[in-house]
Amino acid sequence: MRYWLFKSEPDTWGWPAQVAKGDAGEEWDGVRNYQARNFMREMRLGDRGFFYHSQSDKAVVGIVEVIKEAHPDSSTDDLRWECVDIKALRPFSQPVTLAMIKSDPRLAEMPLVKSPRLSVQPVAKDEWDIICAMGKTKS
Repeated sequence: MRYWLFKSEPDTWGWPAQVAKGDAGEEWDGVRNYQARNFMREMRLGDRGFFYHSQSDKAVVGIVEVIKEAHPDSSTDDLRWECVDIKALRPFSQPVTLAMIKSDPRLAEMPLVKSPRLSVQPVAKDEWDIICAMGKTKS
């Protein structure tokens, strides 16, 4: 299993909207960055991800699961763009803010810290465990 981080503006698509989709989940569409698209191409069924509210909250708020591997993004006719489908698994007991992540030297090499604009990015297993512990959430 691999671990990822999915960033979304809460006013556009927030955690409550993801939860409302239930087991059917939702496409992680609209990504128009080649590196982020390529990360989605690497994802496999059952991979886990952090759901991260960007902009105002800047915090990890939940855990999602990849339920459909990379396929054409239905929000465009341009075949270069692909996406995965994800479903919500559980919320974080306590959101883990970007400030908290940046303040922990063990997380200094995370893409979230080093490449904060990338909307889909990998998370190392040790980073995953640290952030889950910070959020008082089962990994």
